[in-house]
Formats: sequence, structure tokens, C-alpha cells
Amino acid sequence: MLWIHGQISTLQTIKGLFLPSAISPAVPLVLMSLTSEVNENGQDSLNVVATGWMAPRGRLVFSVAIGALTFVPVFKAITGLPPHMGMLLGLGLLWILTDAVHCGGPEREKLEVSQALSRIDTQGTLFFLGILLSVSSLVAAGILREVANYLDAHIPNNVLIASAIGVISARLDNVPLVAATMGMYDLSSFPQDSDFWQLIAFCAGTGGSRLVIGSAAGVALMRMEKEDFFWYLRKVSGFAFAGYAAGIATYLAVNSLHVSLSTTLSETPFLLIS
Repeated sequence: MLWIHGQISTLQTIKGLFLPSAISPAVPLVLMSLTSEVNENGQDSLNVVATGWMAPRGRLVFSVAIGALTFVPVFKAITGLPPHMGMLLGLGLLWILTDAVHCGGPEREKLEVSQALSRIDTQGTLFFLGILLSVSSLVAAGILREVANYLDAHIPNNVLIASAIGVISARLDNVPLVAATMGMYDLSSFPQDSDFWQLIAFCAGTGGSRLVIGSAAGVALMRMEKEDFFWYLRKVSGFAFAGYAAGIATYLAVNSLHVSLSTTLSETPFLLIS
């Protein structure tokens, strides 16, 4: 959403958030690997992974789907068309591929893209549409601008504001939160690829993992593995918060180091002479 509306660009976001995004899951994985429960069940987990490995055509479809998603920003940069056009193009290619792969198979009908589209959660889609319309109404009424002025007056630190949005995203969906943030602040307040927008992208995307209900992956975990809210709270939430904090600290450290190096190089005598 931030990328579509011009708050962040592709290359600057990759450069700024690649390392924090790698550190954020690495920290909880390392910490969880040190717990006795994981060490005791490690062999069983390896057996489950080995037996549940995807078939070759499943890996092909998965790879093409990931490639189609990765191609969306490239498509936008080359053609200048809206990102949803690239997504539709990728979906069309995936549709053709799956029809070709499952052609003549006994389970062809239920594996087709048309069948997958028929199982879309329409209620969830309408819910998000209603939330976004509500946020737009708040923007038009000027309420979100008043909230932004209040936050600027009482919390002048942009890092704290972005971190708080990430914490809230564990309870509220990050889509309306980011939409509300974009209504509170515009490009005149913070230019494209500023630290604030990059932190919003990182915090809103990773902060929800502190609770199982804070992300789509967590909800899928509850449905597939039948794990409940309190199990996740006891076993994972603390580690997830450590990864979230480590990612923010990494971003701030890298950004501070970059600023320090730029200042040092600009003050070097021979560089000034040249």
C-alpha cells in the first residue's frame, strides 16, 4: 500500500529493510532453537518436513507463483501500469500453468484456479473494503490529521510512533492501520523513502507476529495446526517480540552508521579538495 501510493520505492526499500527483515525472523529462530522443547522434538520436525515435501509439479507451481509476485514491481517499473495489472498478469500465467500441469488428471477440477477463486473469503474482502472506506471518511473529515497533530505534539519521536503502530498491528489489522497512517501524514510531512515510511513498512509488516491473531500466517497456523491463542502467547510471542525489537534496532544502527560514514567522507580534506 505504501509502495502503490508512492511513500516508498522498490530499490530504496530493499536496501533499507533487507537486513532488518533478515534479522527479525533470525533472532526468534535462534532463541527458539535453544529451548529444550525444540531440541527434543527436532528430529520429529525433520521427519515431518521430509515426508511433507512438495511434489515436483508442486514446486514448479510454487516457484512460478513466487516469481509472479516478485515480477510485480518490475512490471510497474517497465510499463508504468498500476501494480494490480501485474498481479492479474501473474495470475493469468499461473492459471495457464496449473491447467497444463493438471490436464487429464483425476483431481483436475478441484486443483484449477477457478475452483480456488470460488473459495475466496468474500466476507473478509468486504470487511477490508468497509474498513478502508471508514478510514477514507476519517481522512475527509480531517480527524486523522488532528490525531497526527496530537501525536506530533506529545510524541515527537517518529521511531516511537512507527514502533507503536507495529505493536498495535498485533491486535488490529495492519491494512487499516497503514491506511490511517497515510491519512495522518502525507509526502509533504515525510518525503518518499524517509526513515518514517520505511519504519512504518517494517513495523506494520512484522509487529503483528507478536500475537497469533495479528497476521494472516498466524490465523492459518491456528486453522492448520489447531493451535490456540494462549499456546502461541506462551511459546512464541516473547520470541517474536525480541525479533521485532531486534529488527528496529538493526534498522536504526544501519541508518546511523550510514549517516556517520556520509558525514565523515564529506569532511575528509582530500575529498573536499577534489
